[in-house]
Amino acid sequence: MNDIAASPAPSAPPLRAWSGVPLLIAVLGALFLLHIAVGAKSLPIGTVVDALTAFDPAEFDHVIVMNLRLPRAVIAVVVGACLSVAGALMQGVTRNPLADPGLLGLTAGASFAVVMATALFGLTSMALIPWIAAAGALAAALVVYFIARWVPGGATPLSLTLAGAAISAFLAACISIAHLLSEDTFMNLRVWLTGSLAGRDITVLVYTGPWLAIAMLLSLALARQVTVLAMGDEVAQGLGVRTTSLKLQILVAVVVLTAGSVALAGPLGFIGLVIPHVVRLYVGADYRWIVPYSALAGAAYLLAVDIVARIAIPPQEISTGIITAMVGAPLFVHLVRRRSR
Repeated sequence: MNDIAASPAPSAPPLRAWSGVPLLIAVLGALFLLHIAVGAKSLPIGTVVDALTAFDPAEFDHVIVMNLRLPRAVIAVVVGACLSVAGALMQGVTRNPLADPGLLGLTAGASFAVVMATALFGLTSMALIPWIAAAGALAAALVVYFIARWVPGGATPLSLTLAGAAISAFLAACISIAHLLSEDTFMNLRVWLTGSLAGRDITVLVYTGPWLAIAMLLSLALARQVTVLAMGDEVAQGLGVRTTSLKLQILVAVVVLTAGSVALAGPLGFIGLVIPHVVRLYVGADYRWIVPYSALAGAAYLLAVDIVARIAIPPQEISTGIITAMVGAPLFVHLVRRRSR
């Protein structure tokens, strides 16, 4: 089997990279308005714009927009951006095109920690959920890394992926067992565990938002060094990059981005896998472009996916995580087959 790590692709010309930004922002804005407009009761785009720019509490449609649909759209933007950037950073630092917060066990670790805290200690505090999720994601990341280091050949991209898959499966089994032992406790978590934006509490965003903003700014600040690190540790060290310190900073950013996303929307898979690959096809290997493009494209992607989840089989609503899995799983199989040749 060939090494599963990909060689860096040439960077896109600056003019091409810059030219895509306005288009991506326009697509994101259009999807944001469309996301608010569609639902059990469809609203004209004009009504949505009026509600956002001149809110009238006496108008029932305005109340729907501001109290129900706007929070969901904002959470979709935040979660999509955070998971995409987390995936891009992981692919850069591990030089593994299959790296993703879900595939490497971070999402499962965060979910498991929240579930156990709820089942065993009756966790209800919105302020604590992000911290519990972060602890679980960090613990899972460390376990995956040490398992990969322990196997023959060390922490290669393939061993990290396999270790992450094993840990994710194990934690999913533990969650299922806990569910059987305490069904009443899990009633409120059932939809959240499938990865859903329905009925999300904006209060969680109040607590996670500042930390996610800091992690996103840190990701943007580290992007240039990630480009160098993606060429190999020896090359990076030769160019003066402190690789150990850089990897620790990236780990902190990835854990915060993943934990905050899980706290907001539950475990959503494959977003961090799909988006960086699509972005890399357009902007190349320069993470100064990959990171911001991933944030914008990830936000737009999750808005689009959530729209599909809401209108696919009316009047029922599919969990958003089911749609992301249906899109991401075939791509994952394709990447594995391509890298194994």
